[in-house]
Amino acid sequence: MASYTTDTFFNGRIQVRQNRVGYRFSIDAVLLACQAAPRSGDKVIDLGAGCGIISLIMVYRRPDITVTAVEVQEELVQLAISNVKNNHLQDRITVLDADMKTMVSDMTAGPVDLVVCNPPYRRPGSGRINPDNQRAIARHELKANLQDVIVATRRILKTAGRFVTIYTAERTADLLCRMRTDGIEPKYFRTIHSDPGSEAKLILVEGIKGGNPGLKIAPPLIVYEKNGDYTDEVQQMFEP
Repeated sequence: MASYTTDTFFNGRIQVRQNRVGYRFSIDAVLLACQAAPRSGDKVIDLGAGCGIISLIMVYRRPDITVTAVEVQEELVQLAISNVKNNHLQDRITVLDADMKTMVSDMTAGPVDLVVCNPPYRRPGSGRINPDNQRAIARHELKANLQDVIVATRRILKTAGRFVTIYTAERTADLLCRMRTDGIEPKYFRTIHSDPGSEAKLILVEGIKGGNPGLKIAPPLIVYEKNGDYTDEVQQMFEP
């Protein structure tokens, strides 16, 4: 029997139930949701939505958007549906049980304005595969690889639409090359560091479908102070 925990955001205004021992979201999801910054009226796709955390944060921050949360693992689909209902957001978030490799724009009533994705970072042959199936699929390219993510995004994103992702820094070249190859021009790049003296472990990247060349490199994002507290910038991401 599955066991769950409930986490709260924004002084309890959003409650998120997730598996106690299966896949659990991390700070990556919060950073991505804030970077995505949907615009008023946007139609958004959250690819590989898991328990729905990114969708919930985006809708809380921007109440006038609609989000389709796409997830292929049945247990996580049901968990995301439950989280959407428990937060009374059924009118703004639709959970879609689907494989991103089969996604077409007709499934979302036409092309969308924004696609966000926190994809698995590791190739199948790199590192130990987690024995927990949910964690393994979230971390390794078992159900979908980087090419699948970018190709699906190209199919469902409107021209001039935005793609925002968080990814492992060691595969930066793979991500940027794949985006440009598939017509999603990298426009924004930011490295993420645990503390001021550490190397980047993650990157935030934003691209525009059919965009012109020209990449903005933002200042590094530092997650923790030396004493272990979140930096002011990150702490603000958790505040109402």
